Amino acid sequence: MMQDPHQDVRIALERMGLLRPGEAFHVETLPGGVSSDILRVDLPGRSPGLSPGLSFCFKRALAKLKVAADWRAPIERNHAEVEWLRVADELVPRAVPRILGEDAQSGAFAMEYLAPALHPVWKSELRDGNIHTETAAAVARAIAAIHAGTARRADLAQRFANDHIFHPIRLEPYLLATAVRHPDCAARLRELAETTARNKLALVHGDLSPKNILVAAHGPILLDAECAWYGDPAFDLAFCLKHMLLKCLWRPQWRERYLACFDALVSTYLAAVTWEPRAAIEARVAHLLPGLFLGRVDGKSPAEYLTDDRDKERVRRVARRFLLEPVDLLAMIRDAWESECGTGR
Repeated sequence: MMQDPHQDVRIALERMGLLRPGEAFHVETLPGGVSSDILRVDLPGRSPGLSPGLSFCFKRALAKLKVAADWRAPIERNHAEVEWLRVADELVPRAVPRILGEDAQSGAFAMEYLAPALHPVWKSELRDGNIHTETAAAVARAIAAIHAGTARRADLAQRFANDHIFHPIRLEPYLLATAVRHPDCAARLRELAETTARNKLALVHGDLSPKNILVAAHGPILLDAECAWYGDPAFDLAFCLKHMLLKCLWRPQWRERYLACFDALVSTYLAAVTWEPRAAIEARVAHLLPGLFLGRVDGKSPAEYLTDDRDKERVRRVARRFLLEPVDLLAMIRDAWESECGTGR
C-alpha cells in the first residue's frame, strides 16, 4: 500500500480539528519565502460555507532555511507568528489573515487563503510598475499602529521574548555574517546588532518585506511574521526601506517612483510615532539601514535579482559609506542612493 506523501500534513490538520479522519484533501505548494513550507489545502468534499471552508493555507516552519548558506532557526517561531497575527488583528483589523488553527507539535498552523486575483503581492506590483505611494503610506500606518499599540508593554515583552529566534534568523544572517565579509565595517555591524538586541520597545514583525505584504482593496495585509520579537521597532522600518532602495536596481526605469514610496514610508511612519521622540527612532533606522542594505549583497540572504556585479558594488559603496560615517537623517541616505543610481550603469 502506497504511503500518503502528505500524511504529516493530515495528522497536523486533524489535530487542529480542520480535517476529519479519512477525509480527502488536495495539497498545492505555494510560492513563498525560504523559511517555511506553505501549502494551499483544498477540501473537495466540503460544501461552501462550512468551517473552515473549501480552501485554506497551511504553513510549517523549517529548521534549515532554503538558502545556499547553512542558516538554521528554531521551528517554534511558527508559534511566535501566530501570536503576532493575533495581536496585530486586535490593533489593525483586517490587516492580517484570520488564524484557523495551530499545531505546536509540528510547528504548523492554518490560516485563511486569500485569492491572488484579489490580493496581489506588493513585490509583484512593484516589479510590474503598479507603484503607488498610497500603498506605502498604508503599510507605514499599519505597522506604526502595531508598534504604538504594543509599545512599553511588559506583558507583551514577556510573551514575545524571542531573542533566541530573532538572533539566528535576523541579526546573525543580515549583520553578523556580513561583518565577516567586511572586516573594516565589522565593529560597526556588531555594534548595530547589539544595539538592536538591547532595545525592547515594541512588538516587531521582523520581515516587513514587499513579498510578505498583500495589496487588498481595503488596505495592506501583512504576512509571515515568524521573526516576531519584542524589541526595536526601528528594525521594521529599516527592513522595509532597504527594499525600496534595492528596487531601484531591479527596475531602474521606475527609480523615482520607488524613492517616492521610500519617502511615503518614512514621513507617514514618523508622523505616527508616539512612544518615543521621532528623531530618536529615525536615527536608529538611519544607522541600521545601511547594515541591512549591505546584508542583501554579502549576508546569508542575498537579493535574488541583484545579479550584476556593478549593481552589487553600488550597494556596497553607499552602505559602507554610511556604516563608516553614520548619519541620523534618512533623507541623507536616500539622496546619496539617488545620486549613486543616477550615475552611468
